[in-house]
Amino acid sequence: MVLNYIWVAFFLVAFVIAAVKLVFFGDFDVFPAMMDSTFSSSKTAFEISLGLTGVLSLWLGVMKIGEKGGVVNVLARLLSPVFTKLFPDIPKGHPVTGSIFMNIAANMLGLDNAATPLGLKAMEQMQELNTKKDTASNPMIMFLVLNTSGLTLIPVSIMVYRAQLGAAQPTDIFIPILLATFFSTLAGIIVTSFFQRINLINRVMLLTLGSACALVAAIIWAFSQMDGETMNRVSTTVANILLMTIITGFIVAGVRKKVNVYDAFIEGAKDGFSTAVRIIPYLVAILVGIGVFRASGAMDMLIGGMRWCVEATGVNAEWVDAMPTALMKPLSGSGARGMMVDAMTTYGADSFVGRLSSVFQGSTDTTFYILAVYFGSVGVSKTRHAVTCGLLADLAGIISAIAICYLFFA
Repeated sequence: MVLNYIWVAFFLVAFVIAAVKLVFFGDFDVFPAMMDSTFSSSKTAFEISLGLTGVLSLWLGVMKIGEKGGVVNVLARLLSPVFTKLFPDIPKGHPVTGSIFMNIAANMLGLDNAATPLGLKAMEQMQELNTKKDTASNPMIMFLVLNTSGLTLIPVSIMVYRAQLGAAQPTDIFIPILLATFFSTLAGIIVTSFFQRINLINRVMLLTLGSACALVAAIIWAFSQMDGETMNRVSTTVANILLMTIITGFIVAGVRKKVNVYDAFIEGAKDGFSTAVRIIPYLVAILVGIGVFRASGAMDMLIGGMRWCVEATGVNAEWVDAMPTALMKPLSGSGARGMMVDAMTTYGADSFVGRLSSVFQGSTDTTFYILAVYFGSVGVSKTRHAVTCGLLADLAGIISAIAICYLFFA
């Protein structure tokens, strides 16, 4: 229902702004631009889905081998103490906990192509437990918020963009991103737990969150001892080694269980193709709405109004120039990436705005894209408090990013 209101608002706001531009300012290009954006966004949505087909087939095939080989069940048992606290509605030891873990691990390593099919698999398994098929369950919402908060340990792609745009130290945003995304995820867990009345004040969760804080601190220390080139090489190598280890480990486990791993892979891969086709309408809807909103100039007006308000209070408004990336990130990952590149091109990769845009890009994830794809893949139309919790996590990431960047780069 919330997505419905937001989608309608995109079009109504865009139409009103475009009409005002045409009538009062004689801008005859605004409506053609909006129509062009509908066609280009529809094409982009299909291309994204088409591009996901192979990746979905690969990873759902690998996950099917892991299921039949018992790996997913082992992960489920290991994570059961923590997940029974965060996902109390999921039966203890259910295989979906293994899928959730694999998705979160892929996101943390910046492996977006691997994370999406794993996440879609987890959503399908949670939908099997869902008693109201058109309504998001509590576990679905907690899982979505963990995804939208964008916990990332190794933001390789952002560092690559910074290197290409001439940053003296492309990796100087590594620690700020790690801190901002950690606070975003922590806020998402707390807010969602409040909505779902989940008690986080218990020994298991305190030990888990404390260990996570210690792990983040250790990673920060280890990478701070490396130079930029070494950091890029190590982070990329570690991510790919872990990914290949997962694939090989699943196959070996299947062989040990005397599973026909080839047939199991084909069985899972077929599900990947059907899932990719199923999400096309949802992708078209959300990307067209975002494209029209951008083409009308509504985003530019929003940033201009924000800058005027901040400057009127006498507060330093330098951070406002980086806000297009932050505001676009919940709507479109590629759009936010374009905003980040534009900020670094306009102000310089090593400017405060360029660095803050990079941290914005890495501190949260594409909330509405994830909601549309993940809920759309299982036919959920009533999202309950998912959007609210996801956007509050995004807000925590934005505020953290601004504060941290002033601490590091001002």
